[in-house]
Amino acid sequence: QVQVVESGGGLVQPGGSLRLSCAASVSITSINVMGWYRQAPGKQRELVGTITKGGTTDYADSVKGRFTISRLNAKNTVYLQMNSLEPEDTAVYVCNAIHWGIAYWGKGTLVTVSS
Repeated sequence: QVQVVESGGGLVQPGGSLRLSCAASVSITSINVMGWYRQAPGKQRELVGTITKGGTTDYADSVKGRFTISRLNAKNTVYLQMNSLEPEDTAVYVCNAIHWGIAYWGKGTLVTVSS
């Protein structure tokens, strides 16, 4: 059983930045892939990006060049650095961990981009 807990959401103005954190209850070196998803009001959940155990990252086209996923193994935490935020980035951001073939989900953290 793996628990992942997100934090760092909030209200930010367009063009601003925010960093989300996802803390895992196990060593993230044992987790094959961790990812960030988001779900905007009235829309389906979409993948934002992923980071593998080896540190390889991949991003949705909509966030490439603006968002960066990183990891700090010592804190069992994965981060989502979001820059140049747009109102369209408003969503609940959810962390996901694939551990031994099982997907674990956090409850999400709300990011609101508005002036």
